[in-house]
Amino acid sequence: MKAAKVVGKTKRKLSRALHQRRRSSPGTAPGTLIADPEAHPPRIHVASYDESGIEERDDIDVATAIAMRGKHRVLWIDVSGLADLGVIEEIGKAFGLHSLALEDVVNNHQRPKVEDFDHSIFIVTRMLVPERGVETEQVSMFLGKDFVITFQEQHGDCLSPVRERMRRDRTRLRQEGPDYLAYALIDAVIDGYYPVLEAYGEMIEQLEDEVLADPDPRQIDRLHQVKRDLLNLRRAVWPTREMVHAMERGENHLITDGTRIYLRDCYDHAIQLMDVVETYREIASGLLDVYLSSMSAKMNEVMKVLTIIATIFIPLSFVVGLYGMNFDTSSPWNMPELHFRYGYPAVLLFMALAAGGLVFWFKKRGWLGERRR
Repeated sequence: MKAAKVVGKTKRKLSRALHQRRRSSPGTAPGTLIADPEAHPPRIHVASYDESGIEERDDIDVATAIAMRGKHRVLWIDVSGLADLGVIEEIGKAFGLHSLALEDVVNNHQRPKVEDFDHSIFIVTRMLVPERGVETEQVSMFLGKDFVITFQEQHGDCLSPVRERMRRDRTRLRQEGPDYLAYALIDAVIDGYYPVLEAYGEMIEQLEDEVLADPDPRQIDRLHQVKRDLLNLRRAVWPTREMVHAMERGENHLITDGTRIYLRDCYDHAIQLMDVVETYREIASGLLDVYLSSMSAKMNEVMKVLTIIATIFIPLSFVVGLYGMNFDTSSPWNMPELHFRYGYPAVLLFMALAAGGLVFWFKKRGWLGERRR
């Protein structure tokens, strides 16, 4: 059922990640923010917490979100929608975010990466939302000494498990600092790829069975769509692995040694995803060769049957053509069988025996099925 849903979602246009257009004109000053005309209006969700308690606010304004800083040890501001540049600029000014990083936030075609600034770390990752097939969404994240700020393109994400852990008492997330929250968000984004890849695994297995059992030209379109979607996944997973590795091996003081151990596990998950994507891509590419081989074998079977039928009728046509000459019977050398009382049924019996003998010989040779041992 899951694979069938993914099949339906793959019959669509190419992801916009494959056709990105630069919105700023050449020569524009660095740090210039240009909003996407199709961007969603912003919605701000804030969570301020530590081991003693948590306070959450949903759909609030920027001033209220900024005012919550300092109430607890960790502040998480989640902005969904990038249509209002004033919101982004105000948050950037309040938390000292670099203008070049803010420019990458609104230019949402960035590859996953991590960049160190004076008082913060800028992280970009690609989130896969199952409801939108294999289309990825950029999640921009700023990590500071007491805050984590995330910017998402659209409403809805795969971060609900992190929020649920945050609301429970005596969890490691509530006891650790903002660097552990950043790790938890990245880990949730990476784990979001597994269900989709499992569905693609089922779909590829089904395609393999169909290609081997009954190759059909419509399967070619599905194979090409699967390869295209896997390429889109690879474009997101490959740099994610490098980004997590850079965070694990970096020496920024905002990430503690305890969190680096968890980032190591996150790095292992990214490697597993990369291996799965590459394996599925190789299988999908090999299925095209299997399809061509299956179609060739199917055509050979058809040609074999037609050749056998034509071969059976060759002696029959010879007999019919021989007796169709109708020579005069006055000579003893000119077809005396024409006056036999049972000449016609005798010829039909001979023709049937000839055809049956050919069929028996073809079957014995293994041309009509499996060869006899």
